[in-house]
Amino acid sequence: MTRSSIPKTPELKTRLRITCGREIALGPGKIELLALLVETESLSEAARRMNMSYMRAWLLVKAMEKCFRDPVVMATRGGKSGGGMKVTESGRRVLALYQEMDAAALESIAAPWRRLQKLLRT
Repeated sequence: MTRSSIPKTPELKTRLRITCGREIALGPGKIELLALLVETESLSEAARRMNMSYMRAWLLVKAMEKCFRDPVVMATRGGKSGGGMKVTESGRRVLALYQEMDAAALESIAAPWRRLQKLLRT
Protein backbone atom coordinates (compact mmCIF):
# COMPACT_ATOMS: atom_id res chain seq x y z
CA MET A 1 0.00 0.00 0.00
CA THR A 2 1.44 3.33 -1.00
CA ARG A 3 1.12 6.42 1.13
CA SER A 4 -1.27 7.95 -1.39
CA SER A 5 -3.64 4.96 -1.11
CA ILE A 6 -3.98 5.21 2.68
CA PRO A 7 -7.48 6.51 3.48
CA LYS A 8 -7.61 10.07 4.75
CA THR A 9 -10.38 9.42 7.26
CA PRO A 10 -10.03 6.21 9.27
CA GLU A 11 -13.24 4.25 9.67
CA LEU A 12 -14.29 1.74 12.29
CA LYS A 13 -16.35 -1.17 11.00
CA THR A 14 -17.69 -3.90 13.24
CA ARG A 15 -18.08 -7.43 11.94
CA LEU A 16 -20.36 -9.29 14.29
CA ARG A 17 -20.81 -12.95 13.43
CA ILE A 18 -23.27 -15.32 15.02
CA THR A 19 -22.50 -18.98 14.55
CA CYS A 20 -24.48 -22.17 14.99
CA GLY A 21 -21.89 -24.91 15.15
CA ARG A 22 -19.77 -24.53 12.02
CA GLU A 23 -22.45 -22.50 10.22
CA ILE A 24 -22.43 -18.69 10.23
CA ALA A 25 -26.04 -17.83 11.03
CA LEU A 26 -25.57 -14.08 10.64
CA GLY A 27 -22.84 -11.70 9.65
CA PRO A 28 -22.54 -8.45 7.72
CA GLY A 29 -23.19 -10.06 4.31
CA LYS A 30 -26.27 -11.96 5.38
CA ILE A 31 -27.64 -8.88 7.11
CA GLU A 32 -27.07 -6.81 3.97
CA LEU A 33 -28.87 -9.50 1.97
CA LEU A 34 -31.83 -9.52 4.38
CA ALA A 35 -32.05 -5.72 4.27
CA LEU A 36 -32.04 -5.77 0.47
CA LEU A 37 -34.71 -8.47 0.47
CA VAL A 38 -36.89 -6.24 2.65
CA GLU A 39 -36.39 -3.46 0.12
CA THR A 40 -36.64 -5.40 -3.16
CA GLU A 41 -38.61 -8.57 -2.32
CA SER A 42 -36.43 -10.25 -4.95
CA LEU A 43 -33.47 -12.54 -4.32
CA SER A 44 -32.12 -12.00 -7.82
CA GLU A 45 -32.28 -8.20 -7.42
CA ALA A 46 -30.72 -8.33 -3.95
CA ALA A 47 -27.93 -10.55 -5.29
CA ARG A 48 -27.37 -8.21 -8.24
CA ARG A 49 -27.06 -5.20 -5.93
CA MET A 50 -24.50 -7.09 -3.85
CA ASN A 51 -22.57 -8.13 -6.98
CA MET A 52 -23.02 -11.81 -6.21
CA SER A 53 -24.56 -14.67 -8.08
CA TYR A 54 -28.11 -15.76 -7.46
CA MET A 55 -26.77 -19.15 -6.37
CA ARG A 56 -24.48 -17.59 -3.77
CA ALA A 57 -27.38 -15.52 -2.41
CA TRP A 58 -29.57 -18.64 -2.31
CA LEU A 59 -26.88 -20.50 -0.36
CA LEU A 60 -26.71 -17.64 2.18
CA VAL A 61 -30.48 -17.81 2.62
CA LYS A 62 -30.37 -21.60 3.04
CA ALA A 63 -27.62 -21.27 5.67
CA MET A 64 -29.74 -18.80 7.64
CA GLU A 65 -32.76 -21.06 7.36
CA LYS A 66 -30.80 -23.94 8.92
CA CYS A 67 -29.87 -21.83 11.95
CA PHE A 68 -33.17 -20.24 12.96
CA ARG A 69 -36.23 -21.88 14.47
CA ASP A 70 -38.62 -19.96 12.27
CA PRO A 71 -38.14 -19.09 8.58
CA VAL A 72 -36.47 -15.74 7.97
CA VAL A 73 -37.64 -15.54 4.35
CA MET A 74 -40.53 -16.91 2.34
CA ALA A 75 -40.46 -17.54 -1.39
CA THR A 76 -43.52 -16.42 -3.30
CA ARG A 77 -44.63 -18.24 -6.43
CA GLY A 78 -44.84 -16.69 -9.87
CA GLY A 79 -47.81 -15.06 -11.45
CA LYS A 80 -47.96 -12.05 -13.74
CA SER A 81 -45.02 -10.30 -12.12
CA GLY A 82 -43.06 -13.50 -11.41
CA GLY A 83 -42.05 -14.87 -8.04
CA GLY A 84 -40.19 -13.19 -5.28
CA MET A 85 -38.93 -13.54 -1.78
CA LYS A 86 -40.24 -11.79 1.30
CA VAL A 87 -38.59 -11.43 4.68
CA THR A 88 -40.85 -12.93 7.33
CA GLU A 89 -41.76 -11.23 10.59
CA SER A 90 -39.18 -13.45 12.28
CA GLY A 91 -36.60 -12.37 9.68
CA ARG A 92 -37.41 -8.72 10.32
CA ARG A 93 -36.88 -9.27 14.07
CA VAL A 94 -33.55 -10.99 13.34
CA LEU A 95 -32.51 -8.05 11.16
CA ALA A 96 -33.54 -5.44 13.74
CA LEU A 97 -31.85 -7.27 16.63
CA TYR A 98 -28.59 -7.68 14.72
CA GLN A 99 -28.63 -3.98 13.78
CA GLU A 100 -29.32 -3.10 17.44
CA MET A 101 -26.39 -5.27 18.57
CA ASP A 102 -24.11 -3.72 15.94
CA ALA A 103 -25.03 -0.20 17.04
CA ALA A 104 -24.48 -1.13 20.71
CA ALA A 105 -21.07 -2.60 19.86
CA LEU A 106 -20.03 0.59 18.09
CA GLU A 107 -21.28 2.71 20.97
CA SER A 108 -19.43 0.61 23.54
CA ILE A 109 -16.09 1.07 21.77
CA ALA A 110 -16.49 4.75 20.86
CA ALA A 111 -14.16 6.13 23.55
CA PRO A 112 -11.18 3.84 22.84
CA TRP A 113 -11.79 4.34 19.11
CA ARG A 114 -11.42 8.11 19.52
CA ARG A 115 -8.12 7.55 21.36
CA LEU A 116 -6.91 5.14 18.69
CA GLN A 117 -7.81 7.58 15.90
CA LYS A 118 -5.30 10.03 17.33
CA LEU A 119 -2.56 7.47 16.68
CA LEU A 120 -3.50 6.90 13.03
CA ARG A 121 -2.19 8.76 10.01
CA THR A 122 -4.77 11.04 8.44
